[in-house]
Amino acid sequence: MHKAIEPGRQICHEKRIMNAPTMFFEAIALQKCLTATYNKMVVKLAPHILYTRHDEMFIDAVTIERDGRPPRELKLGTFKLAGLNDVNLIEEKFEAMHGLYDQGDSKYKGVTLFAVEPESAAA
Repeated sequence: MHKAIEPGRQICHEKRIMNAPTMFFEAIALQKCLTATYNKMVVKLAPHILYTRHDEMFIDAVTIERDGRPPRELKLGTFKLAGLNDVNLIEEKFEAMHGLYDQGDSKYKGVTLFAVEPESAAA
């Protein structure tokens, strides 16, 4: 089961969810990578969570490649959806990286739209 919206927050997030591209939900649900252009660089991302902050949508994702090369270290980055261009869902799957992504982080409380399965459910 994927972590969806907290019940008490459903109504206030309903409009935002309707505006979120379905590609992001699909990528998170199926744990498939996305490619996009971000800050003039082509990136391959493993998206872990879609959430809102200041009425804008963001994903936290692990960058798998940047301009065709792996990063020096894997880490979770925050990407504003409005800043991602030429977004494509690709068939490459990823494993949730719970060592980098903490679903319990307070920044996600009450603003989560969709997320990968919690670590306990994935086991």
